[in-house]
Amino acid sequence: MTLARLIAAGFGTGFAPVAAGTVASVVAVLIGAGLLLLSPWLLAAAALAATVGGTLAIHTARVEGDPGWVVIDEFAGQWIALLGLSQVTPSGMLAAFVLFRFFDITKLGPIGWADRQHGPVGIMADDVIAGIVAAILLWTLGRMAPGLGL
Repeated sequence: MTLARLIAAGFGTGFAPVAAGTVASVVAVLIGAGLLLLSPWLLAAAALAATVGGTLAIHTARVEGDPGWVVIDEFAGQWIALLGLSQVTPSGMLAAFVLFRFFDITKLGPIGWADRQHGPVGIMADDVIAGIVAAILLWTLGRMAPGLGL
């Protein structure tokens, strides 16, 4: 296995026998929460690195289509979603996970458009946009209802 394929597979999480995208998102939430506890800037840097590095890895690995084992896009999108939290709480982690997966699966609006694009950028773009939408909603909910622990 090449390094590019290992990165594209989310360091192996993409090879989960069932629901690889969901498995990758769970792992990403746990890692991302730890990064967010250390520093939101560290999490933002990790999200940027996953986005750029994932795009390059997918290109280098010459991935055709959008195979289920490619999950680095879930890491990038989930980490972006977590940036909408003001603090790390179990309810916030769950909300970030659920919102990101909802938008990633339903492909509403511009997320669906991005999903229909071809190549590495298309593979990454729908998850990045889903993460941005989830982050905006989390941030807004956290400001409107501080008691939610977001």
